[in-house]
Amino acid sequence: MRQIFLDTETTGLSADNGDRIIEIGCVELFNRKLTGNNKHFYLNPGRDSHEEALKVHGISNEFLQDKPKFEAVADELLEYLQGAEIIIHNAAFDVGFLTKELALIGRPAFKEFAASVTDTLVMAKEMFPGKRNSLDALCSRLGVDNSGRTRHGALLDAELLADVYINLTRGQDALLIDLGASESAGPSVVQIDLRALVLPVLAANEQEIAAHDDVLKQIDKASGGKTLWQRAPA
Repeated sequence: MRQIFLDTETTGLSADNGDRIIEIGCVELFNRKLTGNNKHFYLNPGRDSHEEALKVHGISNEFLQDKPKFEAVADELLEYLQGAEIIIHNAAFDVGFLTKELALIGRPAFKEFAASVTDTLVMAKEMFPGKRNSLDALCSRLGVDNSGRTRHGALLDAELLADVYINLTRGQDALLIDLGASESAGPSVVQIDLRALVLPVLAANEQEIAAHDDVLKQIDKASGGKTLWQRAPA
């Protein structure tokens, strides 16, 4: 399975009001492994970045003056993305900008060129309801080293997002590995006598019980009160 982690930097927050893309970063995974086949473009947007945007990405207007226009890299980018699952954090923002850039050069909407688009922000909100789910917050929560991220950068953010995604879906990966191992084991069975084994019973303490109850409440809230244990008899 081929996956592309994509991020953009822009002159501002509104493609509909004339803001443009100034940087695109893409990181490729194949079967959940980094391939090194990445793409990175700086683009001349034909306009200056807003002051607040400059504070976020730090890419000066002067630096972008000799960079190519989006039209010059569009074919290379679209060929690279063709057929892959595109994974973006807050996909509506980046897809909106890419669709606007494509419209300006008479091309179809961005989703026409991707097998699918996955939004890791939506995934994170489902997994961690009520918590901060920015890229920085997820890096901190999942143990991803983002110490080099003093400012936003499309390629660095795409690399961090790939690491975050692998951590978000690690349980699924482990399940697939376990299933594969059991299938390949064949009919051979090793018999072990466990009758003499005595397992200690460790009761949960009050703090652990409270933490467990809190997790159950969060899951119930995220499901809209549809969890079955809430209706189970005491």
